[in-house]
Amino acid sequence: MGSAGAEPADKFSGGKDPEFLSTLERGLRVLKAFDEDHPEMTLSEVATKTALPPAVARRCLITLVELGYVGQHERKFLLRPAVLTIGSAFLASMQIEQVVLTPLQGLRDQTGDSASLAVLSGTEILYVAHVSTDRRFRVAAGVGTRFPFHATSLGKALAAHLPSDERAALLAGAPFQRFTERTVTELAAMEERLNLIASRGYDSALDELDYGIVSVAVPIFGRGGRVIASINCSTSTTRISQDELVRTRLPLLRGAAGEIEASLRRWPALEASLRP
Repeated sequence: MGSAGAEPADKFSGGKDPEFLSTLERGLRVLKAFDEDHPEMTLSEVATKTALPPAVARRCLITLVELGYVGQHERKFLLRPAVLTIGSAFLASMQIEQVVLTPLQGLRDQTGDSASLAVLSGTEILYVAHVSTDRRFRVAAGVGTRFPFHATSLGKALAAHLPSDERAALLAGAPFQRFTERTVTELAAMEERLNLIASRGYDSALDELDYGIVSVAVPIFGRGGRVIASINCSTSTTRISQDELVRTRLPLLRGAAGEIEASLRRWPALEASLRP
């Protein structure tokens, strides 16, 4: 779900390390500008979406073309398969399959639901692992997919367990876009929802991101009780009611969460990489 507008200029300002490389940041900003809604872009479109001067965007694109991460088709630029090596290196080096995928596959096999693990990335959740069924939804998820935190059980299960200052900053920066009539878009209502989630330890979402989807999610905690991720079960409302989903899946999710937390203690590098 991409954004048609430009990246806000002040998003990349603020307290930076003295050795921060602005050139590298701009190149990555260009690379991240391509998404489902913008698979191909002209130079001017890239410059607009990244809020970069056209001359700077052009230099970034030329460099990325030379490195093999970006290609050209007529007057437009597009990603090349080489970009997959960046994400695949993370999945391979951090033992994602061993630590995360096995418990998620167990959830899917026991329930017939899709199961996912996500982390917070700004005001969105980012899917780090996902196992699906053969059911199809209009809003599809996969590794690398991003959704606004407020419209997902994964996002709210994470947000509810953040330290108070981080939760406040998250809520202050969230756009609270409405996707359905059930999406929580008011700050006061969201604060009340997060307090409830924090007290009971899970969130369940019904028709909040799209109609026909019901899910339940629990947090994953790292060292010191710090929330670092969340996992969920998600399925069609034609299969099960929300109450039944929570009743039957919550014990399984908590068991899988405990399994992942125990594995993370053996793989501290993965835990460190998932932390906000």
